Amino acid sequence: MQKSECSGGTQLKNRVTGNDDQRTSSGTQIKHRNAVQRSKSSLSTSSPESAGKLHPRPSDKLNPKTINPFGEQSRAPSAFAAIYSKGGIPCRLVHGSVKHRLQWECPPESLSFDPLLITLAEGLRETKHPYTFVSQEGFRELLLIKGAPEKAVPLLPRLIPVLKAALVHSDDEVFERGLNALVQLSVVVGPSLNDHLKHLLTSLSKRLMDKKFKEPITSALQKLEQCGGSGSLSIIKSKIPTYCSICC
Repeated sequence: MQKSECSGGTQLKNRVTGNDDQRTSSGTQIKHRNAVQRSKSSLSTSSPESAGKLHPRPSDKLNPKTINPFGEQSRAPSAFAAIYSKGGIPCRLVHGSVKHRLQWECPPESLSFDPLLITLAEGLRETKHPYTFVSQEGFRELLLIKGAPEKAVPLLPRLIPVLKAALVHSDDEVFERGLNALVQLSVVVGPSLNDHLKHLLTSLSKRLMDKKFKEPITSALQKLEQCGGSGSLSIIKSKIPTYCSICC
């Protein structure tokens, strides 16, 4: 009787222990699955992409993907382009069927040259339309008005460095616009340009080595001598010894 009871107790104990082992094993599996899920969740949230979605960087708002920070459209406009777009140049380009022209908001005769003439001279270094046309044509038309010499001469100390910047520019078309503007200015101010001429001749001397510029530069030098009088020849010869005077 005692042996039977012991056997029954042992079986009961085994069943209880088995149940406990099953529950322990089941609990271990659940904990393992939870740990795996937490690990996957941690990996997904710690990835750069998900981190960016959950916590967007301040730079994402400043540089959206649709904008290339190094693209042409993101570059700041030049000073002349900015002034023109804000209406600081009192004229606009009119597209004609044959050629373009400028339309002034008021008669050019009534305009002050300071700082308009200098701003237009700075625009000679532009390489995009319509700024190229507006700057060179505006500069030319201002110098044609009555009283232009009296308005332009006081500005020469500020105009010469701007014209020099165009003459040393690597773009050939910019150089040509600068050369034409220099000749136009010389016609208006005459001998007053002589005191500043030496600052421009070095650039012309370098370009003379280029065959395609030899003729237009020579023609420009002759015009500078003609407008500058006898005093201009010695200045030109000091910087460009090979120059032949128009008086020879």
